[in-house]
Amino acid sequence: MALKCGIIGITNTGKTTIFNCISNTKAESSNFVFSTNKSNIGQINVPDYRLDVLTKLVSAAKTIATTIEIVDIPGLAKGSGKGEGVGNSFLADIRQTDALIHVLRCFDDENLPHIDGSVNPVRDKETVDLEMIFKDLESVEKKKIKFEKLVKAGEKDAKKGIEVINEYIANFENGIPARLMGFDEDKTQYVQDLFLLTEKPVLYVCNVDEKSAVRGNKYVDAVRAAVESEKAEVIVIAGRAEEEIAELDADEDKLAFLQDMGLSEPGVNILVNKAYELLNLQTFLTAGPKEVRAWTIKKGMTAPQAAGVIHSDLERGFIRAEVIKYEDYVALGSENACKAAGKFHIEGKNYVVQDGDVLNIRFNV
Repeated sequence: MALKCGIIGITNTGKTTIFNCISNTKAESSNFVFSTNKSNIGQINVPDYRLDVLTKLVSAAKTIATTIEIVDIPGLAKGSGKGEGVGNSFLADIRQTDALIHVLRCFDDENLPHIDGSVNPVRDKETVDLEMIFKDLESVEKKKIKFEKLVKAGEKDAKKGIEVINEYIANFENGIPARLMGFDEDKTQYVQDLFLLTEKPVLYVCNVDEKSAVRGNKYVDAVRAAVESEKAEVIVIAGRAEEEIAELDADEDKLAFLQDMGLSEPGVNILVNKAYELLNLQTFLTAGPKEVRAWTIKKGMTAPQAAGVIHSDLERGFIRAEVIKYEDYVALGSENACKAAGKFHIEGKNYVVQDGDVLNIRFNV
């Protein structure tokens, strides 16, 4: 699936540190403000314990995790949304993403100066929100000019377009992002082609020091209170500590490090899975002696569409899908046992694939 998450935030929040924890591509981080002039792109393996279980069960030669693309967008600053400096181009990079991971600095460090002189994650969030709102306001105002020309040309629907655009403008001028406006499809269709920055779903990540990894701190509490009305997820990650954990080779060493911090699993694993959910994605599995593999699909996809993710020929020549639920496969131990127990299902073109389905596609081209 060609979907990507963008990591955003002001400079010196630890965005790139977190990017390095979860991405197969490493980027250079720095203590200097405006030290980066381009976005970093990487691939993330989506953690899924089911793969290892199935691999052992069928004695597969290899295991392949599914991935999503992630973009580390350099720190934004006041003025980015008004065309000032390279920050304006960073906003264009945000437009190309499908969901946002907003990293907020929730730690003190005298060796890492804050661009505004003090640590205040709620203020930082508002700064980034306003810059994106300024850019969206610019986009809808341009769209309004196009609708006004269409009205003069006699286009009937253009008047409705202007009415909707005016509602967007009024909300933006009041500092309300598009995702919180509550507009239905009858209205959003008029701005769909603008790919508004503030319309994208957001996951907030509070980057804390190691001692705050489990319970958070006063900064995290402030963030949670500030975003409560958004009904958005807030995750706490000790970015610097998790970067050190990610560099360890032995799983035993990683587990020991995590236990010392009071954690049972890396916070970045939770982050990746939450980002996956934010993109409205789910996983189906294929299992055989050659490989066990996870595949990414959008929630609601049918069996032929899922088959097309494997290869276009499978969708074009789709006949049926043989489906075993992951839980049944593991509980019964084999495909034959599932058949005997009535847990092996034949599904047609209208079957909506569920997360964790183990599929075998029958096709003919």
